[in-house]
Amino acid sequence: MRIIRAEEYALQRDTQQSYEKEREIVQDILARVRQFGDQQLRSFTRRFDGVDLTDFRIPEEQYEQAYKQVSQEFLTALRKAMQNIRIFHEKQKRESWQYAQPDGTILGQVIRPLRRVGVYVPGGRAAYPSSVLMNVIPAQVAGVKEIVLISPPTSEGTLKDPGVLVAIRELGISEVYRIGGAQGIAALAYGTESIRPVDKIVGPGNLYVALAKQAVFGQVAIDMIAGPTEILVIADDSADPDYIAADLLSQAEHDPLAASILVTTSECLAKAVQASVEQQLADLPRKEIAAASIETYGAIVLVDSLDEAIAMSNRIAPEHLELQIEDAPSYVPLIENAGAIFVGPYSSEPVGDYFAGPNHVLPTNGTARFSSPLNVDDFMKKSSLIQYSKEALLRDGQYIVTLAEAEGLHGHARAVGIRMKKEGVEGKL
Repeated sequence: MRIIRAEEYALQRDTQQSYEKEREIVQDILARVRQFGDQQLRSFTRRFDGVDLTDFRIPEEQYEQAYKQVSQEFLTALRKAMQNIRIFHEKQKRESWQYAQPDGTILGQVIRPLRRVGVYVPGGRAAYPSSVLMNVIPAQVAGVKEIVLISPPTSEGTLKDPGVLVAIRELGISEVYRIGGAQGIAALAYGTESIRPVDKIVGPGNLYVALAKQAVFGQVAIDMIAGPTEILVIADDSADPDYIAADLLSQAEHDPLAASILVTTSECLAKAVQASVEQQLADLPRKEIAAASIETYGAIVLVDSLDEAIAMSNRIAPEHLELQIEDAPSYVPLIENAGAIFVGPYSSEPVGDYFAGPNHVLPTNGTARFSSPLNVDDFMKKSSLIQYSKEALLRDGQYIVTLAEAEGLHGHARAVGIRMKKEGVEGKL
């Protein structure tokens, strides 16, 4: 893992490719599913997943078999994680509000859950039960009445990971379909004979899923287009190099495009982390993926001060930021851009990924400058409430007329003016 000075470092990943060929493929899939519905879904499922399904729903016996395939330890851990995630997201929920003015006018905001949401669960290299929890629980807390989940099947017609099936059942999701890829996104967005369309689609997926979500945005809402994952650790000479190396590798094992970065004021720590990364990498089961990530996008960056380290982090706006420094909590107010902030040596990134409660669906590739983690608000919508009294309209009407006429919208002006005239109010203020 290279050690460089701050002035030499810039995180540059090729995440802005046009993918013209792939976009054409996705557009064709979307159009075909929109036109031919279930028939085309079956055709694509045979072609891409190698299985011929007459019914897209998951049979009950597959859930029963999944419970037999997972350990009691897994089930206990999953249930505890569910509890923590639900408690955290319950604190995010907001209620409608309104206030009355002395003239009888009432103004406010009505907050309602989305009615129907689709959750995509990947079935390839990233088939994770934890993602089921993180995408479904905030929707449930928001009060979404209909949550439909889709995931690509194996050639045997089941889902790849029995843990995913167990998580689905534990959460009580009953509308689950064995479809994936861009064709699954099309089914959620446009609907077919057997699948009704949704209002929003959330959840990670491969390139084709991401491009499909981009393409249907506007027809439905989407959560985000997540790029390769990243972690940035700010550390001083009080930090444990083995902890840091392990945390850097925990992200590197996700994807060859993942970025693992240490920014430190200590050259001694930098060398110790460099050695520990090599040592820990040697027996990591996903060594090839992690090694490619570390080689291309990993870096240990030396800076002169913690202020410089924080300024660099704010420019990068990392998905995951760890503060492994003395008096770490006092530096949190200085962090402007980060998807999630992990404070202190025992707040390892996987604590947030799996168990603590905050959502692990986070903005990537610098989008933490303007985006937030997936949360309850993502599954709610807001309507403004305006109940103007006669007294208020007669008092304020001429102001409204003046503004409307200034914009050349005389119909707007007339809609207020006609009410004023009928109530005997004339003229300019």
